[in-house]
Amino acid sequence: MKCLLVVTGRGLGGDAAIALNAIKALEKRGIECEIALDESAPGILFEKNGYSWHKISIPQAGGHKATKASALKGALKLIPAAFKARSAIKKSGCDFVLGVLGGGAIVGSLGGKLARKTTFSLISTPLDSTVCPKLNYCFLFPEIDKYRWETLPKNMERSFYPLSDDCGRGNANVALEKLREFPNFDENKKTILFSSGSSIFNGMIDAINLVANETDEYNLVLVGLPLDESYLDSLDDSKVIYAGYINWMNDLFKFADLTVLTDDGISIQEALTSEKPIIALTRIKWGRYQNMAGVYTGAIIESEVSDVCKSIDEAFRNYDSLQKNASAYGKQCAQAADNLVDRMLKKLE
Repeated sequence: MKCLLVVTGRGLGGDAAIALNAIKALEKRGIECEIALDESAPGILFEKNGYSWHKISIPQAGGHKATKASALKGALKLIPAAFKARSAIKKSGCDFVLGVLGGGAIVGSLGGKLARKTTFSLISTPLDSTVCPKLNYCFLFPEIDKYRWETLPKNMERSFYPLSDDCGRGNANVALEKLREFPNFDENKKTILFSSGSSIFNGMIDAINLVANETDEYNLVLVGLPLDESYLDSLDDSKVIYAGYINWMNDLFKFADLTVLTDDGISIQEALTSEKPIIALTRIKWGRYQNMAGVYTGAIIESEVSDVCKSIDEAFRNYDSLQKNASAYGKQCAQAADNLVDRMLKKLE
């Protein structure tokens, strides 16, 4: 059996990681996978993992930050994009199609309909959650408001993001050795990790500076690459450990006592698999509010940037309870990829 995954984005960020995690879970069940990306996508993550791809057209409307104008612009490109997707689907000889997020989900749905192939969509944005359920069966990720509905339509199911098999298997000692290389790291202090994903948003800089100016009680570790290099100018190197873009994130998740993240799904799930409490800072990315605390009840404290110090104090006061809930959700998140694929294959029977 073969699946063609139609993937939004440039093939190097979170969208690609979600698709790759799904691919690995499909391959464990003997499903051959092929990929379709926008013709402009560099596809670096897939290339590094030994995958080639079909070059099609996947218009982008802006995802969570889509406007009416960007949505209309993307919509005008959908008809030729759908026919290119149909051609790729027929060329691949796949048995079913999996559209992955945003434009990839929408183009996958339209192409699958034209090619008369069973199609599933992984959806997480306002546009894909509006379009795709009209065309095929969908799996909703936690960022969508519909995820919190008491009852879903018959063609939708909830799902956590599929994670890689190594999530939750970090080695705290590896992170400890890496952190010892920084002169301001103190082994006698608790460690708080700050991350807004691979890119550092200015709000995360503001948050870590607030904590650094309030107390010297913790090791404060910031990871990622800034969207603008000037963001780093305000960091005090004597108070903040800036680790940059690292390949030992799972180890750091395991070592840190507490993680401060933006309220995005996959990063939160990756941290939960390490069974540690999380503070989710709201409205850092394009002003959006995701209500992740409403999904991972009792494992996450939501906070505005201005309240981050109070939220850290609250997290350590209630640490045992938060950690117990984080551990429970972490186990579910670790199994999400396998559960997602099993449910898709059951629908195909």
